[in-house]
Amino acid sequence: MILVNTDYITGKELEMLGLVRGSTIQSKHIGKDITQSFKTLVGGELKAYNEMMNEARALATKRMVEEAEAMGADAIVNIRYASAAVMQGAAEVIAYGTAVKFLN
Repeated sequence: MILVNTDYITGKELEMLGLVRGSTIQSKHIGKDITQSFKTLVGGELKAYNEMMNEARALATKRMVEEAEAMGADAIVNIRYASAAVMQGAAEVIAYGTAVKFLN
């Protein structure tokens, strides 16, 4: 599966199959949440939250790809990500794009 954030793939003619998406809501356990709140007092990277968001993006991407594969897609173009806090220490991440099939 080819994944790109452009609306084309060089050298390929594309048939648009439709919108595909994947999402997840992730959180860290209370211990990490407490340690990260202390980190905000002194500054610096919040590594536990960074890991959480990376895991969430990977899972959302995986789910998006599975949806595209079920449609018979060869690739997903114009991929975008969005996120939103749903509560303290938890975030929703959504990945979405257009599933396409190669014509040539």
